[in-house]
Amino acid sequence: MLSSLKIALLLGSLLTSAGAQAGTPAHLACESIARVISPASDVFYPGDLQYEQDIEHFATNIHQLSACSVEPGTPEDVGAILRILGEARVPFAVKGGGHETNPGFSSTFGVQIAMTRFSEIVLDADAQTVRVGAGVIWDDVYSIVEPQGFNVVGGRQTGVGVAGFSVGGGYSFLTNQFGLSIDNVLVYELVLPNGTIANVTAASNPDLSFALRGIVTTFTLQAYPQSQVWGGSIVLNPGTSDQLTDAVLNFVTNVTDPKASIIPAYNVASGTIIPTALLFYDAPTPPDGIFDDFLAIPAIEQDIATRSMLSLVQTQGNSTGFRSAFNTVPFIQYTPKILDALANETEFWNERLTSQSAAIISWAAEPFLPDILSKHPDIATAYPPTKAQVFSPLSMFIQWNDSTADDTMREALRQSATHLTAVAVEDGQDIRDAPEYGNYAIDGTPLSRIFGEQLPRLKEIKRQYDPQGVMGLTGGWKV
Repeated sequence: MLSSLKIALLLGSLLTSAGAQAGTPAHLACESIARVISPASDVFYPGDLQYEQDIEHFATNIHQLSACSVEPGTPEDVGAILRILGEARVPFAVKGGGHETNPGFSSTFGVQIAMTRFSEIVLDADAQTVRVGAGVIWDDVYSIVEPQGFNVVGGRQTGVGVAGFSVGGGYSFLTNQFGLSIDNVLVYELVLPNGTIANVTAASNPDLSFALRGIVTTFTLQAYPQSQVWGGSIVLNPGTSDQLTDAVLNFVTNVTDPKASIIPAYNVASGTIIPTALLFYDAPTPPDGIFDDFLAIPAIEQDIATRSMLSLVQTQGNSTGFRSAFNTVPFIQYTPKILDALANETEFWNERLTSQSAAIISWAAEPFLPDILSKHPDIATAYPPTKAQVFSPLSMFIQWNDSTADDTMREALRQSATHLTAVAVEDGQDIRDAPEYGNYAIDGTPLSRIFGEQLPRLKEIKRQYDPQGVMGLTGGWKV
């Protein structure tokens, strides 16, 4: 049975989608695409159930009713699609896993490209590599490679797509050991804006490997031997934020084991302040004492065990069906002053946003070791723009129900980021120009705050490989 949300989207697309009206540039582009693509691909229109699935996203507030959805099945068809859209100057969006919260980044009123059919996951155990299609989510990758004794530097949240996560940087439970996800991509199968196909490596084409101008269809990832892991989630009692802060401070001060990782969060759920902690150790059993402070905090629920990576990632669940938004602040380190400010922010915004339909308010600290960017010194990436200084991201996240509160919630995330930046400066961390993690950054964030000193190089590569600005027709961080 279709959910009420799906029924509303389907009826709305049938009745109100101006982009789907015959004769519009977007609709004509859809018809042109349908004529040239191979049988491996397909085009869907409002009224088709597959269309509804193609435009659906994790965050309900970014659903947009495109003129059609296109599911390419080959790189050659992706190239044909790009040529048609570029010549017609029709806006488009590319959706991998769909775990996006910025409107217009992977959704559009033009042509929606859904990478669903790029679904391969092929492990080469001898070479220790995994070939992964751009329509795959990390859950699927873990389910294939872990039973064969391997893992990859992938996502920490269920339902997150490989493509957006990786090209944006990608912080993982394995980052302390092996660097960011993007550092562990060996080969990109990339369709350039002019429709040509290239297998791109850092050695074969350092500019394209750096800027990825086009649409990535397949990633070849470095794989690592993997046993079972230890960890899971803890939902702490209300009123234990101070104890959580103490546990985090002890961890970031004393634990240097790269196999250990934590994500402590100061949360509000339906008006109640409930801290949580996600714990991880890359072995079946952690050394004594590393996580004792967290385990000693009174908890509503502890789901801690020796388990697979897939099981651990899925302990948090995936709260879909809400309007959602992220933002971020990059910290040099998590100090008592910073952590107290995070706890205070959730209380502050609880008083102001819960009455306006906020269901979840979560400020989650993500501390990493200071050497994570030294794992692959020869790989240049647009983010992070420099490897001279490691910044640990803060995940700021709000979910709500009322569409009239959209601007209020997004403005709250911006105001909180400004306040926390000021707190960090007072604490001796001048992060006013520090690079923000683009996978968390809210729309409107200046490109210079994500790509920093690498922005001129990105613009030059754009001039070389995309002189017609084809990728400027799509969403995301537009250079």
